[in-house]
Amino acid sequence: MAAQILIVEDESGIRDLIVDALTEHGFAVVPARNAHVARAALEQKLPDLAIIDWMMPQVSGIELVRQLRRDDRTRPLPVIILTARSTEDDTIQGLDAGADDYITKPFSTRELVSRVNALLRRSSAHSQSELLRHGNLTLNPDSHRVLISNEAVALGHTEFRLLQFFLNHPDRVFSRTQLLDNVWGQNHFVEERTVDVHILRLRKALREHGVDNLIDTVRGAGYRLTAT
Repeated sequence: MAAQILIVEDESGIRDLIVDALTEHGFAVVPARNAHVARAALEQKLPDLAIIDWMMPQVSGIELVRQLRRDDRTRPLPVIILTARSTEDDTIQGLDAGADDYITKPFSTRELVSRVNALLRRSSAHSQSELLRHGNLTLNPDSHRVLISNEAVALGHTEFRLLQFFLNHPDRVFSRTQLLDNVWGQNHFVEERTVDVHILRLRKALREHGVDNLIDTVRGAGYRLTAT
């Protein structure tokens, strides 16, 4: 079955361009002109991935992503932010909001399709059914839930994948490049700084549940999951 992609873009020309490109490559596409239409579509069916424009009237793409990450049902949804804003601060703000990838305008449809395929591969590769445990933390790949002392931990899609990777390789140090290759995929389009952003977000979520030192920074080497 073809992967379903939700496109949230208020500019009809760009929206039609994306729809045509993805349809041509075999994807099932659901177009939405604003966040309200997108939420209605999400109520009907959860897609495999969403492409969301940052600058939209009324409810911005960034705010829509934040809403998705606050909802248990939509939290695991892979999201690509599409925007004309291209500074490092803008990229970090998009990632902080919960986006998994970031594409600046103007863009080529070939790059867009490549990023969609890469993100879908990463999501599929990290879908495993074995429960992972570390002390009082439990990660369930099927339900995309993390529990600490039986309390649910709110994690974004990328933070979940990072934690899952660390749990599969406890007490082993990984450089930023290795994390990009293993969590984002070898055909990733993001910079090493992105790893730091998501590590900080993962630590913040864990800290709210009393787990302050689960992810170690190894100076000059990278990051690791501490041994229990």
